[in-house]
Amino acid sequence: MRVFALIPFFLSLSAFAQVEEINPNEEIKTITFKGDTPESQLPILKLGEPLVLEFDVLNGNEDDYYYEISHYNYDWTPSVLMQSEYLQGFNEQRIRRWDNSINTYQIYSHFTLSIPNEQTRAITKSGNYLITIYNEDDDIEFTRKFMIYEDIANVGVAIKRSREVLDIKEKHSVDIAISSSVLRFNNPLETVRTVIIQNNNLNTAIKNVKPQYILGNQLQYRYVKETSFYAGNEYKYFENKNLRGANIGVQFIELKDLYNSYLYKDVSRVNRAYTYNPDINGNFLITALDTDNPTIGADYAQVHFTLELNKLSNGQTLHVYGNFNNYAVEESTQLTYYKDEGTYEGKLLLKQGFYSYKYIVKNKDGSINENAISGNFYQTENSYKVLVYYTDLGARYDRIIGLGEGNSVNITN
Repeated sequence: MRVFALIPFFLSLSAFAQVEEINPNEEIKTITFKGDTPESQLPILKLGEPLVLEFDVLNGNEDDYYYEISHYNYDWTPSVLMQSEYLQGFNEQRIRRWDNSINTYQIYSHFTLSIPNEQTRAITKSGNYLITIYNEDDDIEFTRKFMIYEDIANVGVAIKRSREVLDIKEKHSVDIAISSSVLRFNNPLETVRTVIIQNNNLNTAIKNVKPQYILGNQLQYRYVKETSFYAGNEYKYFENKNLRGANIGVQFIELKDLYNSYLYKDVSRVNRAYTYNPDINGNFLITALDTDNPTIGADYAQVHFTLELNKLSNGQTLHVYGNFNNYAVEESTQLTYYKDEGTYEGKLLLKQGFYSYKYIVKNKDGSINENAISGNFYQTENSYKVLVYYTDLGARYDRIIGLGEGNSVNITN
């Protein structure tokens, strides 16, 4: 048995540590993890729906990669369920489908994992899951979270302007109504828990808010502060599906060892008026003009970002942020300040496609200010998801019994 497979067992006995996602090294790119939508997103699937994980490895070695699926509690501590209780078939299997890139400057192998498959026939329980991808030396390459829900609770979601007068121009408030014709909620203050997710970003999710009102078998949440989010601004975006000419958001392109796409210079929007600009809320979509199969025909380009901005305070750093790297804030996404130009600049190696992104500030203490550059405007279009967890008395795991969705495009007071 692999050593790291034992780690969740010991954590469950001792530290009860929450599991954190592991991002890959520079050799693995373009992780798309999705259900039935074309763009990559946080996978939240109805029990029985298929799951697809894809990624590129930027070498020509045709290495072997394996996957393992583990079940977790509401708080992302390991659950006590045995593998046979939540999985039909085999775990710890090799990913058997891969293809090499065609006619690209950047050589890569594209791996595709679909579940169910011949080895892993079904996931049988709802709840939180972690998929671990590791190599033939048993080293973990990366991990990703996903959730599976049972559709047995009705979850109504309404997006309102903040009820706080001071925040009414900057925040959204999420109202929730939960009911079920199948379940009778026993002691809902203790057995029902929620996770509210803005734009598929788990980093900013609001967790464990208790029902405010209990009306028979309906639970209502109409809080002033507890379920409110800063609204942010529409994401910036660019498209480089054509590497021989400028596209949306791209000023010009150069061919060196690889293609280089130089984006138009951005400016801070925090003190500017809100402007409607349709986006895909931090997600990305792989697309290319010169191929019928972008998964192996799309090339990679060095994408150059430039932001006109005064130098940040000591200890603060500026980063490019989006689902293209799972909203990670790391050294590879950090931009460098150039005093003579008065700009922050940086580059990222990205596959051809449509990308939405924004600039965020990391403070000296490690905290993140997502909207220091873009500002907060209640008019911003954001998507919201509400997951409802239920742990009945004596139950051995945390079920997800319903999913609700809302969008601020229809915001009301």
